[in-house]
Amino acid sequence: MRLRAVFADLRPGWKSKCVLYGTDTHSSQRLEFRRGPPTGLIIPHTYSAALVLMLFSMLCWGSWANTQKIDKRWRFELFYWDYMWGLLACALLFGLTFGNSNRSSPDSFFRNLSTASLGSLAEAFFGGVIFNLGNLLLVAAISVAGMAVAFPIGAGLALVIGAVINYIISPKGNPIFLFDGIVLICIAIVLDALAYRGLSRGEKASAKGIGLSLACGVAVGLFYPFVAKALTGPHHLGPYSVFFVFALGAVVSNFPMNYGLMRRPVSGQPLRMKDYFEGRISLHTWGVLGGAIWGIGTIANFVASYVPMIGPATSFSLGEGNTMISAIWGIFVWKEFHGAGNRVKILLAIMFLFFVAGLSSIALAPVIH
Repeated sequence: MRLRAVFADLRPGWKSKCVLYGTDTHSSQRLEFRRGPPTGLIIPHTYSAALVLMLFSMLCWGSWANTQKIDKRWRFELFYWDYMWGLLACALLFGLTFGNSNRSSPDSFFRNLSTASLGSLAEAFFGGVIFNLGNLLLVAAISVAGMAVAFPIGAGLALVIGAVINYIISPKGNPIFLFDGIVLICIAIVLDALAYRGLSRGEKASAKGIGLSLACGVAVGLFYPFVAKALTGPHHLGPYSVFFVFALGAVVSNFPMNYGLMRRPVSGQPLRMKDYFEGRISLHTWGVLGGAIWGIGTIANFVASYVPMIGPATSFSLGEGNTMISAIWGIFVWKEFHGAGNRVKILLAIMFLFFVAGLSSIALAPVIH
């Protein structure tokens, strides 16, 4: 099959660039990022560079939770405050550097923030609020129902909702390859959950755990479409400024949400803010690092979705392969499946095959027409 895709950058003020990909050509793909004086933004100009960013976002999204596992005695509600500070610091740092390479450009960080429409600002901010709600619900669902229930319901539902709405907002990429890949990843997530269920001896989930998982899936699936809307239309935000406003929404909403969770936890004893300030510096450092890792992955994903041929549906869906990365950490680093039976090992092997097939299908969606 001849694979051919032409990427023509037609945004106002940008130099037009076409890149041809094909099995019948002798040209090689290059990873290319340009610091363009007209835009003042550092963004990818080839599919290969955008693909690297999407895979990198998947790696970060699947790895940040390791920082919370360093000391299991440090409750997640306390860890989450530092996680938010790391996220906000990351957003500000990238905005002032990669998003502000040419301060005189109308697309530079501060100018873009000042000229963006109120609607775009509100969409980005509300996207951060919904993300924060979904993330807290995910942790609550895991603590009540376990990963065997929270992941297939929460992550699977989020992937389907987010991909469909993002594609409606910006229909880019081959829908057959895109949605076939999403189905394969959903199957992989279910297999991952069955493997965890095998470790937990098939314990049944409570109605509370299932309800939290459903609410988590809806919230996580809805946050990205708000970001996608903020990145389009007249006076829209750029990827670096949208991430900063998004981070502000997450941080501001964290005060009532996380404090409420501290006072009325789904499991364990209630916490006070005094407990947070009594934590060691090393514990706070790990939390900030976790937020920074997630933030770096998110800005990479937002920037990739800003590339005309990629779009938010492909970028979000590929990033949601983070479940495979977290499974790799769990198997090879944390030894969560140590001593597991042959049935669990077979499920894990098949899970990885479905993940690879699904991610490959999604990755091909922008280049096969």
